[in-house]
Amino acid sequence: MSDTDHRPLVAVLFGGRSSEHSVSCVTAAGVISAIDDEAYRVLPIGITKSGVWRIVDDWAEMHFDPENMPEVTDNGTEIIPRVSAVGAPLLQRDADGTVTELETVDVFFPVLHGQYGEDGTLQGLFELSDTAFVGSGVFSSAASMDKHYTKTLLAHAGIPTCPWELVTETMWQTDRADVESRVAALTFPVFVKPARAGSSMGVSRVAGPDGLEAALLEAFAHDTKVIVEPQVIGREIECAVLGSLFDAEVRTSYPGEIEVSGDHDFYDFNAKYLDLADAQLSCPARVDEATTARIRELSAAVFRLFDCTGLARVDTFVTDSGEVIINELNTLPGFTPTSAYPFMWANSGIDYPSLVSELISIALIDHARRTRD
Repeated sequence: MSDTDHRPLVAVLFGGRSSEHSVSCVTAAGVISAIDDEAYRVLPIGITKSGVWRIVDDWAEMHFDPENMPEVTDNGTEIIPRVSAVGAPLLQRDADGTVTELETVDVFFPVLHGQYGEDGTLQGLFELSDTAFVGSGVFSSAASMDKHYTKTLLAHAGIPTCPWELVTETMWQTDRADVESRVAALTFPVFVKPARAGSSMGVSRVAGPDGLEAALLEAFAHDTKVIVEPQVIGREIECAVLGSLFDAEVRTSYPGEIEVSGDHDFYDFNAKYLDLADAQLSCPARVDEATTARIRELSAAVFRLFDCTGLARVDTFVTDSGEVIINELNTLPGFTPTSAYPFMWANSGIDYPSLVSELISIALIDHARRTRD
């Protein structure tokens, strides 16, 4: 960077240690392409599946390919983040062991999903180093990442959510009869979900008791903690939220409705990212004005309840009677150009590049506000 180039440096972080590594890589390609290079400089930092940070120059080649999913591989180099709160530059260790100083990052833009990305751990690193970052902080990220605690907080606040049962590996190993009894009380069919995973990883629909063990084992492959919910008969409608916890008002998009066809029992990973023809997202959703207003009202309330900032996607069910039930909160939702969050904003008047710019701006302003306070 020349002495006259004062554009803030945006470090886009992607990949990571979770099972959603490849999704994150594709997201990064979209985000980096959309960043306004007249306003910002970009540093693409990929994180390998073992947790090594490195600069990735070929990020533009990352796209969904069922036969060859993108991955950040270790090339012998490493980026070392600093935790000093005085604007310390990143360090780079080359393959021969030479360590050099790079620049100081002005704002991190994490597009990681799952554990070690949207669960508060990475956000803690940003806060330790007093660096601006896109998205919510430690508490918001951790609480919303854990579906059990999400539902516990929603229920405590009086926000409607469907019933659930918590099942841990220990519970299953020590008292299967109790687990089976509690799940049966929910009535089949049920959905079995890892408590701290996303992109529908490890999620199964279980039609009856005979399928419970296999579904739990599949979920336990992603997390030691699982929730089981009854199937809700209703339409899957999502809403995107944009704003800052410092602002009096936050913005909500027109809600979008997901309709799944083909061989998918639900909105699974393949329907989300690979078999795009089998999942249609319409926005605005075809619901009446009162239901639309209720979805947007509850989405903003959930955003506020969890002290979110920047972005969040709130997933709901709308029953035949018109009741709106909160399903999940995602503080780092899918952000590929075809993902629901940017799609809903595009249909609400904010295109993809503008959305990326606004999120960076919110992060920088939020950081300035925190520093001032």
